[in-house]
Amino acid sequence: MTLSGIKIVAEQEFRVRLRTGRWRWLLVAWVVVIAAFTSLLRYALGLARSASEVGMNNIGLPMFGALMLFVLGLALLVAPALAAQSINGDRERGTLATVQVTPLSAWEITLGKFAAAWTTGLVFLGLTLPFAVWAVLEGGVGPLRALAVVAVVALLIGVICAMAQGLSALFARGITSTLMSYLLVFALTVGTVIAFALVLPLTLKEHEYTIANDLGESTTRTEEVPQPQYVWWLLAPNPFVILGDAAPAPPMQFNPDTGREEPVISMDPLSTIGLGARSMRMDMTDYDRFQLYSSPAVWPYGLGFNVLVGAGALWLSARRLRTPARTLASGVRIA
Repeated sequence: MTLSGIKIVAEQEFRVRLRTGRWRWLLVAWVVVIAAFTSLLRYALGLARSASEVGMNNIGLPMFGALMLFVLGLALLVAPALAAQSINGDRERGTLATVQVTPLSAWEITLGKFAAAWTTGLVFLGLTLPFAVWAVLEGGVGPLRALAVVAVVALLIGVICAMAQGLSALFARGITSTLMSYLLVFALTVGTVIAFALVLPLTLKEHEYTIANDLGESTTRTEEVPQPQYVWWLLAPNPFVILGDAAPAPPMQFNPDTGREEPVISMDPLSTIGLGARSMRMDMTDYDRFQLYSSPAVWPYGLGFNVLVGAGALWLSARRLRTPARTLASGVRIA
């Protein structure tokens, strides 16, 4: 495996993509949607700040968080289309065998196709950067926080592209691999939440509370309290949980209600998701919200799991591209 071989395959994939004009229109549609969303979001936040009695500082904080969550959602819809037919599509058109008989190895073909798909996804992300800079200039978001969030989104796009390419190598038909790619995205986003909600009631545990009244009398009450610290890992692979938890903490400010320095999370959707995920690792029978800011992170486990699955998908792709092929699915053409 050589870098030049990977580059040759990637360049060929780019030529094929550029020959079809639909990618240009898709890029234009992406920019229009992002621009419309950012403009409407800024207008809505401006109205909220004007209507607020106490004022709303750091308007860039909610603007940037909502924008990056929206971009991630769109990227999860676009990424499967970039790689879901990269292998079986060439096989159906009879062009894959022409590449396989060249001195290029299976890993060079695999990584070249993956590099083309991931780079195309990064182009979509790059078109979002001007709007992210706009949010940063609104205040409340530091450059390091913005760069970290964008880097996580870029990595998640690559993971989804790798998974979709693995499904393209596994299934003989392009329509099947595309459908399975979107089902995989659904499982990582909505499916993890559904699984967590279904399993959480199984962790209920009785806990006794002692309540004292004004007369000094105390009563004991027993309630069933869920124990999410046993099943938090079900939410860890969720891309939105990973993004929210991996975002660096916003700046600390003095809270007059508690008399302590606390991060500003009331208007930050990323921090709200991240702290919500970290709270799942705490015992609900002994909950202290001040310990939440120093609770263990969730995103390393979720991101590590997704990266491992993506690496496994690339390994599967290389294995399915090895020649000579011992077996082929029924109806699959060679050349």
